[in-house]
Amino acid sequence: MAKVKTQYTCQSCGYTSPRYLGKCPNCGAWNSMLEEIQATSASKAKAQPRKSLAGSTVKPQLISEISAKQTIRVETKLAELNRVLGGGIVPGSLVLIGGDPGIGKSTLLLQVSGQLAQEKRRVLYVSGEESATQIKLRAQRLALEGTEFYLYPETDMNSIKQSIADLKPEYVVIDSVQTMQEPEMDSAVGSVAQIREVTADLMQIAKTNGITIFVVGHVTKGGAIAGPKILEHMVDTVLYFEGDQHRTYRILRAVKNRFGSTNEIGIFEMREGGLVEVANPSQVFLEERLKGATGSAVVASLEGTRPILVEVQALVTPTAFGNAKRTTTGLDHNRVSLIMAVLEKRAGLLLQNQDAYLKAAGGVKLDEPAIDLALAISLVSSYRDFETDPSDCFIGELGLTGEIRRVTHIEQRVSEAAKLGFKRVFVPQNNLGDGWNFPGNIEVVGVKTLKQALKLVFS
Repeated sequence: MAKVKTQYTCQSCGYTSPRYLGKCPNCGAWNSMLEEIQATSASKAKAQPRKSLAGSTVKPQLISEISAKQTIRVETKLAELNRVLGGGIVPGSLVLIGGDPGIGKSTLLLQVSGQLAQEKRRVLYVSGEESATQIKLRAQRLALEGTEFYLYPETDMNSIKQSIADLKPEYVVIDSVQTMQEPEMDSAVGSVAQIREVTADLMQIAKTNGITIFVVGHVTKGGAIAGPKILEHMVDTVLYFEGDQHRTYRILRAVKNRFGSTNEIGIFEMREGGLVEVANPSQVFLEERLKGATGSAVVASLEGTRPILVEVQALVTPTAFGNAKRTTTGLDHNRVSLIMAVLEKRAGLLLQNQDAYLKAAGGVKLDEPAIDLALAISLVSSYRDFETDPSDCFIGELGLTGEIRRVTHIEQRVSEAAKLGFKRVFVPQNNLGDGWNFPGNIEVVGVKTLKQALKLVFS
């Protein structure tokens, strides 16, 4: 009888070792090596070889001979989802959606499935975590109907592939990929080998049959999608559903998209009847802003092609210990430290003995350079205990020498500020020479240096 061969595989990166290791030498994760049975020659013989994704008749072609056709997209009734996907659903694509437990991944896909089914498009919803009765109850709560909506609680990939061949759906939802299993594989459900094989099968189904497949992925404690990194490399689009359990707002963000931009975000609000689109996110982020409060500044940040106005808040207090503390929420810690160093060197503020607490209100994350000026203004406002004008908005990147550097898409940012009733906006001086026309109901002030901006704001 042949001896069973085993190996230890890292569940974070897929690294394999013939013996157990407490720490993965490839990614550095602790206690991530799990024992798996290696595929024997007999089991490999049982497995059917996969056909070529593009078909066996395809031959190498000159790029000049290939006809470029515009991809036909299918728009859903959720405009925010269409925006993140790059204009709609691409037929034959494989989309991976990750997020924390209970954030609304299944609710979002169930709503999309019901809307597609109402348009006479056949949808197969495969669930490995819930029964058909549970999904039916949620569908009733979301008021979803459709004659072409099929539910299938199953985890066996052979049965799922047979059902897809029989029903011939246009859309398939897999909830979730970590619960699916290949019977030919001896590895445990959710292991690296299982996830890799399941994803490869789903990719083949999507590409050879032109079926759009949505895959739900669990996330680890660190927020990354559980399983090997190759899972994200194999799919066409990777979406992250972000949010806070204590807030009703959810952000859908694309981190990979072969058919569109990766900078777009979609904003939803979780209600009793499901997810509802937020048409004006800027108003949502500013609706609870206090008038006369110090340490507050509004910035027109750009998420993809969408300008969003967000309030940046800062609290500067004398430190009670030897080393000053820097705490941020929704902002880059290193960026805040850099701006405080520039304020101390170029503006003469003594901040080395001050604790600083900064956050982007509303739970949004800001990481673009154009928020630098608003961060500096909020820090100075809190340090001097002097309030800023609530009708002012700030846009600009701050250099180490104290200069205010130009930013992109300045016209869209200023127009968004004018739309929400702001009366004055501070922008880099170099952006004023771009030849664009700003709205007449807002004053655009160009600034070259940090000192000049502080003088105009706090004079």
